[in-house]
Amino acid sequence: MSAATTPVESPWRRALADLADGWRQRELWGHLGWQDIRQRYRRSLLGPIWITISMAVTAVALGILYAGLFGNPLAEQLPYILVGFIVWGFIAGCINEGSEVFIANEGLIKHLPSPISVHVYRLVWRQILFFAHNLIVYAVMLIVFPQPLTWMSLAAIPGFLLLMLNGVWIALLAGIVSTRFRDLTPITQSIVQLMFFMTPIVWIYEDFLNSPNPAIAERARWAELNPFLHFLEIVRAPMLGADQNLRHWVVVLAITVVGWVLALTVMRRYRARVAYWV
Repeated sequence: MSAATTPVESPWRRALADLADGWRQRELWGHLGWQDIRQRYRRSLLGPIWITISMAVTAVALGILYAGLFGNPLAEQLPYILVGFIVWGFIAGCINEGSEVFIANEGLIKHLPSPISVHVYRLVWRQILFFAHNLIVYAVMLIVFPQPLTWMSLAAIPGFLLLMLNGVWIALLAGIVSTRFRDLTPITQSIVQLMFFMTPIVWIYEDFLNSPNPAIAERARWAELNPFLHFLEIVRAPMLGADQNLRHWVVVLAITVVGWVLALTVMRRYRARVAYWV
């Protein structure tokens, strides 16, 4: 077929092909993700276990503090905060590092011909490894403070898969936009830090929702507008053996669909410009 009659590949097809080609290079981004962690903790005696220790110490300190402030039993408050920290660490990591995923990989993007999605998969894989390390603390917590786990607790697995799926589109979208507008990276990180306090991680949402004070209960319902609440609960609730609410899953699924459409739209238009912007 001559060059004049060669069909032109649509931008949508190129965007989807980038994701598919990046996924097929699992050996590359999988190795790079491992190397990121090894490099960060090179010459450290405990290595990545420092991630777990740091998170555990912070969660235990806050658990003791807020259990006293709210008058809750430590066996209730501490597991709630601990699992919240584990899940939030994954969410915040995907957003914060996603906003600079292409900027941080400028050298590879310019000198290594590979799909840009490789760098996003590498980021999410690295966050999965951090999450896996933190599960060590979760296992210890189950020994000290046993939870009423059932077969329904396995819902945490599809819940975490949804977090991973959202982590990819968030990193793609935030990475492309922040590469073009560099001021968005510190803004994004500040928003994530603010949302930590507005999301029920250290405070128990149901306590305020069931408050005998109608004014407090009414204000607590506004937390439903916080999308992070729903992402947190689809994983935390089953990990604690708590009852699950369908509305959390519905909201997360809706955000997943809308987010992917938005990310693919941005990727379709600006994917090729990333190499020039970094």
